[in-house]
Formats: sequence, structure tokens, C-alpha cells
Amino acid sequence: MDDGDIERFEEERELELYREYRDVLPMFAYVIETERRFYLANKVEMLPLDEGWVQVQLTDAWVWDMFRPARFVSSVQVMTRRDVNVEELRRDDTTIPDTPDIDA
Repeated sequence: MDDGDIERFEEERELELYREYRDVLPMFAYVIETERRFYLANKVEMLPLDEGWVQVQLTDAWVWDMFRPARFVSSVQVMTRRDVNVEELRRDDTTIPDTPDIDA
């Protein structure tokens, strides 16, 4: 296996993940971005804590992570001192374009 094979494998996995994201997006109400991960969820609660910490609780979520075998999770708790971006989706915002196939 050479570097080109590894690169093609990673590109294919990223494209599969994007397609899964496109397919599951209409099932969720929120897009959440942290410094480490990208999530879709149906419920988001943020609780400011001491010393600049924020606790983010996600319910009924999907995680953008191509190395994770199961991306659907019932709950996620994130502790961070960094920015958290939460966007509420409108139902008509959930259509995103298809991608061309990778020819390798």
C-alpha cells in the first residue's frame, strides 16, 4: 500500500461521510460545532460553569467522525472553554447538493 492508496481511502471515507451527513440532515433541528467535533442534534442545552467552562448537552445526536463505527448517539456531553456554535435549522434549509463520485 502506497501513499496514493491511503489518500484515496481517506478521500472515499470523507465522501461517504458527507453523503451520510446529507442524508441524515433533515432528521435534526440543530447543527453544533465545537473545537473538536461537528454534530447534528434535536436538543441542545448549554450551561455556563465556573472559570469559563461551558457544558453542552446534546440529545438525539449524530457525530461527524469518519473513524467512528456508530455515529448516531442518544446523548453527548461536551465540556469546553472554547467557542461553541449552535445553529437552528429551518426545514427548508436542509437540502444540500449531491457530490460527484470519486473515480480512482
